[in-house]
Amino acid sequence: MTDETPQDRKPQESPEPAREPLEQDVIGELGDDRLQEIAGLLGTDAAGARTVVGTTVSALSGGLRDEADSDPETVRQAFAEAGEQERRGGGGGGGESGDRAGEGERAGAPLQGVAAFGGGLGNLAAGGLMGSILGKVSRPVANAVAKKTGIPAPTVSRVIELVIPVVVAVLGKRAAGRK
Repeated sequence: MTDETPQDRKPQESPEPAREPLEQDVIGELGDDRLQEIAGLLGTDAAGARTVVGTTVSALSGGLRDEADSDPETVRQAFAEAGEQERRGGGGGGGESGDRAGEGERAGAPLQGVAAFGGGLGNLAAGGLMGSILGKVSRPVANAVAKKTGIPAPTVSRVIELVIPVVVAVLGKRAAGRK
C-alpha cells in the first residue's frame, strides 16, 4: 500500500493521440516508407503524417457509415466483395499479389503491393465496390480534413489517393476474417 493519491500520479503521456483500431491497422499497412512519402507530401515528419492519416481514415470511416445509413445493402455487398478479394489473395486494393508472402506470413506484414497502389482517385475501380464508395466520399472527407488540419484540400486529396487502397485492403482483411 502506498501513500500516493490519484492527484500525485501523472498520466502517461503518449507521443500521439489514441487511435481507433482501423486507423492503427491502416497506418501499420502503410509502413514506414509510405508514411515518409506522405510526410514529404505534407511537409511534415512521420508523426505529423500519422496524425493526418489517422484523421483521414477516421473521416473516411464516418463517410462509410453515412453511406451505410443511406444504402446499407450496397455497403454490405462492398464488404462481402472486399472480404472475398482478400480470401482469394487479391488484397482488395489493386496491389500485385505476387509481391506478398503466403497467407500465414501475411497476417503481421504490410501489404507491399497494396501500399504501392496510389494510382489516383480515377483508378479506384481496382478497389472494387468498396474503393468506389470510398472514392465517392473522398471530396467531402478532403474538405473536412482540410478544415480540421489547415492543410489545403488538394494536398489532403492526394493523401486520400494513397490511403484508400490501403483502407480497402484492411477492410477486406477484416471482412475475410469474419467468415
